[in-house]
Amino acid sequence: MKQMKKIELDILETLMKIYNKFPELSKYIAEMPQNYAGNDEEPMSEKKLKEYYQSLEELLIEYAKTHNATLDK
Repeated sequence: MKQMKKIELDILETLMKIYNKFPELSKYIAEMPQNYAGNDEEPMSEKKLKEYYQSLEELLIEYAKTHNATLDK
């Protein structure tokens, strides 16, 4: 459970970077698959959270590369 909380905090931190530094990316976040959060049929899992976190990080890193931005806090 502690690991999932850490992943959730990492996701939140990454989302805040995106919204603060590259608000234009927020439209892509809305288009990302929502199945990381689980649904009635399948509960949320650590694996799904990690996958979502990794996809956010990839989006942020790739976008920053093409826009000459640094990702410092």
